[in-house]
Amino acid sequence: MRRTAPAAPAAAPAPDPVPAAGAAGPQSPAAAQPPARQEQLRTEFPFQLPRGYVDEAGTVHRDGTMRLSTARDELVPLRDVRVQENPAYLSVVLLGRVITRLGTLPMVHDGIVENMFASDLAFLQDFYRQINAEGHTRAAVECPHCSEPFEVELGGSRLGES
Repeated sequence: MRRTAPAAPAAAPAPDPVPAAGAAGPQSPAAAQPPARQEQLRTEFPFQLPRGYVDEAGTVHRDGTMRLSTARDELVPLRDVRVQENPAYLSVVLLGRVITRLGTLPMVHDGIVENMFASDLAFLQDFYRQINAEGHTRAAVECPHCSEPFEVELGGSRLGES
């Protein structure tokens, strides 16, 4: 991925002249209101595989990052011959596109995903659905004893833990 330096900011407009002493100038409504807080969209989510991917050297890679999927990520695999021959292969190709980091591997691709343990593949498929379908990895739940509502964080939890 190529990174470039941020562009230099545009020149700021010249400030309004300062009113003379004793002159009460009208204050603009925009100046009286605090700046609006801009919400940032979280696009990458960390995870930890239940078992881990074992590379050729025997190193186990468990910690990773998955990014939100784009429409392109879901459409491109449909043209893949492997997916056309076996629709079950779709999740392997798709996960190979959206996993941005796995342990110390220099790159993650569908060949790595297809060599993962079945439990790790199931975990990643579920994690993909959580972050893309619901938009977050939190779930609203209710205590079975006192009926008090609260949220639990699902992202990054291990398979079988809730």
